[in-house]
Amino acid sequence: MRTVLFGFLFFVFASFSAIAVEMGDDGLHKPDWFSLTFKDVREDLEAAQEQGKRLALIFEQRGCIYCKEIHENVLTDPEVRAYLEENFMIVQYNLYGSEEVTDLNGETLEERQAAAKWGVRFTPTVVFLAETAPENSTVDEVEVARIPGAFRKGTFLDMFTWVREKGYETDEGFQAYHSRRIREREAAGIENTD
Repeated sequence: MRTVLFGFLFFVFASFSAIAVEMGDDGLHKPDWFSLTFKDVREDLEAAQEQGKRLALIFEQRGCIYCKEIHENVLTDPEVRAYLEENFMIVQYNLYGSEEVTDLNGETLEERQAAAKWGVRFTPTVVFLAETAPENSTVDEVEVARIPGAFRKGTFLDMFTWVREKGYETDEGFQAYHSRRIREREAAGIENTD
């Protein structure tokens, strides 16, 4: 009986640790595959291009239950993680942070000032940028999409896919794209996780 109980407890703790995400001193989750940069957006945009990826900025804050939900139940999903790692360079920002950020036009701000300037009001928010940015532009001028809040796997992954496929350049807006993807998954017998 002890062996069975030990085996069960080992399985429970191993499963829990698989979804646990390291927390930083700033109280934000720290996936090891997020990009650590100097938060110079032009440099980050160029680095993403060199890697053949798209740049996404994710804004979070200490104690955010929705950020926790995304980190523990969406970003840990193997399909989501694999797609994002392969196709996106993700840089984390603290909504109320004081780290220095450099906008595309060279303006230096604190994270909290950048969030306000770029219209980020709550967490989590993912801001997607165009592949290139004209000189003297700002993040809010080259933003192509954003995820305002926590969504489940299907919606989250569909948004990243829509951005990667440049859906914002077509007549099919994200909501229509997402609805179509749900129907396609249902027709293929794939469980929707929206």
